[in-house]
Amino acid sequence: MATTDKKLHILLIHQAFVALDEAGGTRHYEFARYLLDQGHRVTVITSPVSYLTGEEEKADREASKQVEKLAILRAATYRGLHRSFVHRLLSFFSFTVSAFFAGLRVKNVDLVWGTSPPLFQAATAWALARIKRVPFLFEVRDLWPAFAVAVGVLRNRLLIAASEWLERFLYRRADRLVLNSPGFEEHVKARGGRKFSIVPNGADAAMFDPDADGLDFRKQYALQGKFIVLYAGAHGLSNDLGIVLQAADELSGDQNIRIVLLGDGKDKPVLQEQAARMNLSNVHFLPPMPKAQMGAALAAADACLAILKPLKLYRTVYPNKVFDYMAAGRPVLLAIDGAIRKVIEGASAGAFVPPGNPAALAEAIRNFAANPTEARRMGRAGRIYLEQHFNRPMLAKQMELVLQETVATKGSQPTL
Repeated sequence: MATTDKKLHILLIHQAFVALDEAGGTRHYEFARYLLDQGHRVTVITSPVSYLTGEEEKADREASKQVEKLAILRAATYRGLHRSFVHRLLSFFSFTVSAFFAGLRVKNVDLVWGTSPPLFQAATAWALARIKRVPFLFEVRDLWPAFAVAVGVLRNRLLIAASEWLERFLYRRADRLVLNSPGFEEHVKARGGRKFSIVPNGADAAMFDPDADGLDFRKQYALQGKFIVLYAGAHGLSNDLGIVLQAADELSGDQNIRIVLLGDGKDKPVLQEQAARMNLSNVHFLPPMPKAQMGAALAAADACLAILKPLKLYRTVYPNKVFDYMAAGRPVLLAIDGAIRKVIEGASAGAFVPPGNPAALAEAIRNFAANPTEARRMGRAGRIYLEQHFNRPMLAKQMELVLQETVATKGSQPTL
């Protein structure tokens, strides 16, 4: 691999950038901190609106990030993120435009790093890279628009055609593609992507204590002595949490089992209303937590749940939450088939449940509750496997090498 010892100034365009004191996935914050520790500069252009909650981020969080030498610029963004799909698009487009003008003011950049989703912000990264005459690295974390079409939120033929054209354009124009799941490789190649590296999702094992008992968390929410199945993440259309409520209904006769849904999203109010209509006393809805506090929440769990709708395209994904669960040493109930199933079964870190099947999910939860020793064994196996294959510092080093190689070979970048 051709690399350089040059210290880089990297410009990251990321509408959903999240730090440890915020709720959501912190992959890019952790990568940025690693790069800073290695002597690189990182400037992030992001939104003032939380991608998870749709609420404006607190201004008092900015000072700590500047002390850490991570320059974060907030680009003006339309605040209707969770009102409807149209409002969501308006939020995406507004950030795309404002991030472009914010990026023009950032000087002495060696590489522009764009990431998807949303797809449109990657177009901003490409345009800035070409104007600044530096390499464009495109990180694919979501097969948009294919996911949006499959789940039914994107139906307009003209918009689908335009989005698919933009997707192919970005794949072909990127100096380097980075995929966060090996399951994306076939899709990207079929649409013109060629030069790519896989830097998978993972978790920082040091952020989680697999031996912690989570007793304070259990006391806080009156969950002492219960077998806790915890889901942590977005409450959206793709997450299929209605299936979890149906499974909870089947488990309602077992007073020992509790299902905790921690997080936020567009569908959360609907799910809460549905749970109330079903009189589900065994389901607890908790607010999202900053990543820095997730260790305590996962420590309280006896098993952790990852679930998506039973769509073929979702067989390609490596969900962030699964790696957090493994880092915490908790067994995974996995209602997602495909690439991530291979990880969990290869690590003996949990149990696969057919997606979209509430009866099977309820039965798997019963089995875990009836066999806590085996569940703990799976959790420990997952922790060991993560340390060996998906520990974030190791992945951050991989990302640094990709960035350095991309800059070192910038003479081969495509033309406009």
